[in-house]
Amino acid sequence: MGSLTEILKLRGRRTYAAADVAAVWMRHRWLGLAGAAATLVAVAAVPLTTSVIATERHDDARWVGTWSASPQGVAAPIQINGQTVRQIVHTSLGGERVRVRFSNAYGTSGLVIGSAHVAISAGGASISSTTDRVLKFNGSPTITIPAGALAVSDPVALNLTALGDLAVSLYLPENVGATTQHVEGQQTTYISSSGDFTGATTVAATTTTSYYFLSGVEVRAPQRARAIVTIGDSVTEGFGSTTDMNQRWPNILAERLQSNPGTSRVAVLNAGVSGNRVLHDFLGTSALTRFDRDVLVQTGVKYVIVLEGNADFLIPGLIGNPAEEVTADQIVQAHRQMIDRARALGLRVYGGTLNPVEGYPFPGFWTAALEAKRQAVNLWIRTSNAYDAVIDFDKLLRDPSHPSRLLPAYDGGDHVHPNDFGYRVMADAIDLSLFRGDDED
Repeated sequence: MGSLTEILKLRGRRTYAAADVAAVWMRHRWLGLAGAAATLVAVAAVPLTTSVIATERHDDARWVGTWSASPQGVAAPIQINGQTVRQIVHTSLGGERVRVRFSNAYGTSGLVIGSAHVAISAGGASISSTTDRVLKFNGSPTITIPAGALAVSDPVALNLTALGDLAVSLYLPENVGATTQHVEGQQTTYISSSGDFTGATTVAATTTTSYYFLSGVEVRAPQRARAIVTIGDSVTEGFGSTTDMNQRWPNILAERLQSNPGTSRVAVLNAGVSGNRVLHDFLGTSALTRFDRDVLVQTGVKYVIVLEGNADFLIPGLIGNPAEEVTADQIVQAHRQMIDRARALGLRVYGGTLNPVEGYPFPGFWTAALEAKRQAVNLWIRTSNAYDAVIDFDKLLRDPSHPSRLLPAYDGGDHVHPNDFGYRVMADAIDLSLFRGDDED
C-alpha cells in the first residue's frame, strides 16, 4: 500500500497519535528522497501534537449569515475606555454552532478586543447564564484587528433559534474611538462602566441605539441554506420602526420565510444604511463602493434585493451641494453595475422600486424635477427586465390619489419612512417563490 493512501486512511479517523504518522513514514523510508518528501508534505498538513485531532468535516452543512449590520465611519465617535459593550442581534436563521464577525473597517489603528462572549438574550441587558460562551480567535481569547480589517471568531456550540435574540458582549480594554459603527441600529445597546462584564448575567449600563464594531453573526446550517442580502438606504435599514421590536421589513420578511417550509432555510441580512447613496458617500460609504464588502462576500449569500436611488436625488438639495446632483440615467447605470457584479458570482438580483417621498419637511428635499427622476428610474426597473424580478414597493406604498406621497396609513410621520405597518406591507408583498431554488448549486 502506498504511503499517501495510508495517511489518507489515518485522516479518515477522528483522532490518531503522532506515532501513527511516524510509523507510516518509517515503513516507507525506502521510497527515497523524492517519495519521502511527498509523504512528508502529506504529513505536514496535519499538526503534530501528542494526539493529532483531525479537522471535523460537515459535508451536510455550511456557514450562513443570520444577521448583519453594515459598518459606517463616523466623524465624531463615542469613546469606549476599558468598558464592556453588550449588543443584541435578532437572528433570521437558526443553527447549533455560531461565530461572530467584528469590523475595524474605519479604524486608523489596531482594535484590541480583550474579551468577547455570546449568549442567548434574556431581555434588556440580561443573558441566560447557562448559554454564555467565550468567543476565541484561533484559540486565543483576545485579538487585535488591524485598521481596515475584520476578524471572525472561532465557532462555539450554541443552540441558536431562528427569530431569536443573541447578546454579543465585547470588552475593549483600551481607550478607543468607535469609528466603525452602525449608527441607526433601532436596537438598544448597553455600555458598562469600567470593567470586563462580558460574562456577567446583567450589565448596569448607559444605552445607545447603535452597533459598535459588530458586523455579522453566522450559523452552521444545512447545506441548502442560503441568505438574502437587502441593500438600501434608511427604508431598508428600518429607520423609524419601533426600537427593539424588529419591525424593519427585512425582519418581517425573515418571519415569513421561517413560517413557510419551502423557504425556512433562507436567512435575511440587512445591509441598509441611512442616507445611503449609490454614487456618493454621505452618512455611509456609497452603495457601489461597499457592494463587495456588504453584499457579495456575505457568507452564504444567494439572493440580493436592491432598493437604492432616492437619496442620490434628494440629498444634494438637502445639503446644498449641486455638484453631486445626478441624473436618472446615472442611477440606472449604477443599478446595472450592481446587477452585473452580483450575477458574475451566480447571485439572483431583485430590484425594488423607489418609494414616494414628497412632503419631507426640509426645503429643497423634494421638487417636481426630482420626482420625475424617481419615476424614470422606477419605469426602468419595472420594464427593462434587467433584474431577475421586480418588487414594486412604490406601488404598494403610494397614495393612489397622490402618487408622489406615501399612503397616510403607512406613513411614519415624516412622509418618507413607513411606520411599522408600512414596513410589514412591504415584506408581506414579496413573493416567497423567489427564494425557493432548492436545486441551485
